[in-house]
Parts: sequence; C-alpha cells; structure tokens
Amino acid sequence: MTRERFVQVDDSRFYVKLLGENNSKLTVVMDAGYGDFSKAWDSVIGDISLYAKVMIYDRAGLGKSEKSSNSRISSEMVKELKNLLIEAKVNPPYILVGHSFGGVNMRMFATEYQHEVCGLVLIDSTPEDYRERFLPTMSIEFQKAYNEQFVYEGNYYEFMESLRELKETKRKLNVPLIVLSAGKKAHYSKKSQDLWNEMQKDLLEISTNGELVIAKNSAHYIQNDEPEVVISAIRKLIDCL
Repeated sequence: MTRERFVQVDDSRFYVKLLGENNSKLTVVMDAGYGDFSKAWDSVIGDISLYAKVMIYDRAGLGKSEKSSNSRISSEMVKELKNLLIEAKVNPPYILVGHSFGGVNMRMFATEYQHEVCGLVLIDSTPEDYRERFLPTMSIEFQKAYNEQFVYEGNYYEFMESLRELKETKRKLNVPLIVLSAGKKAHYSKKSQDLWNEMQKDLLEISTNGELVIAKNSAHYIQNDEPEVVISAIRKLIDCL
C-alpha cells in the first residue's frame, strides 16, 4: 500500500510518502543527502516495504516540499522531522536510514530521541570531522568543487554548522548501527579511499553495537550502485527485532 500526502509543519507543507502495511511494528524512516529528496530512494523502497512500513519525505525547499523560514541546519531539520512524524501519525519505534548529509540528521535524531529508535543505518554518511581530516587530502580542484556545491539547501556555513552540532551532540548510543561505506568513490586515490573507509569505520564508535560493511563496487550512491547492500542492512535490523 502506498500513500502520499502533504503535512503542515511550522510554516511549510512537507511531502510525505508511506509504503508498506500499517500493521508493521516499526517504521523505516529515510533521509536523503544534501540537495536530494525522496526520489533518491526509488531503487530500494519497494523491497524494504515488503518487510516494514517505510516513510520517505522531502526536506523543506526540496522536491515537492515548500521552503521553510527555519535555518537549514541539522538541529532545525531534526525538529522538523520530529514534528512531521507526530503530525503524520507515524509512531515509533523507528529504524533511521541516512545517506550522506542525511546521515548527519539521523545521527542527531537518534541522539535526541534514542528511546524512539531501534536501529540506525548510515550510508556513506558525512563524518563530523570531514572538513578538518579528509578534505585537505584532496586536490585543490576537488576542494573548490566541494565548497561551491552548497546552493541547493542552505549554504556552506550552515552545512559546516551542522557538522559542528554533530560533534557537540555526539554520544554513545545503545542502538544497533550498520555503517555502509562506498568502496569505489569517484575521483579518489587509493590513499583517499582508504582514509574514507577508515573514517566510516570510526563512526562505529557512536554505538555499543555497530557493524561496518564496505560496498566494494559502489560510488557515493550505494543505494543505486548496490541496492542489495542497503536492503540487506535494513532487513538485518528488522529481523533482529
């Protein structure tokens, strides 16, 4: 069963899509990367909805959702998502799935509302020390392109503020965690790729129960390159409950 609707949160109407059966004991909530919206999950949501209820949505100003007057930083996005879940009557427990910048939001949500979360999947998620530890190892051209991409959803300074917030709110979570790392990143040297995988492995420190999976044939969008890896990770958490 698929249901689409718009939900009012603060001064914005958010687009929400629900899949799967209402009688599922949990909901998989998925948050896309920077500038991306719900269509980023098209390759995996059908399969996941066979095992649980799934909610995907467009963050404010993206896809079909209206713009918001709130700042485009993670703490505000987490508040919006929490209110969206309440207004849409999507009750916990949740398995949270975040890709790239969406992983930043989902980590913060899991920290703020740990009692509502029963699992966390981070898909090539942005680490809090990306700018300090990783970006300087890349070419000047890469760094320039990276810094100039922030025009779709908030700006460079808001994105960096989100990473600062993530660092400040970092806590050990008593939530099962699976980290998926892209093992074939575009424009990465072997040294850069190894560092990236190492930084993804470091994300396991936020959970008492974590597992790293390297998607060896995937670039940044693992859900497109190896959708079965994403589906398997989510299914594993569902089956553990």
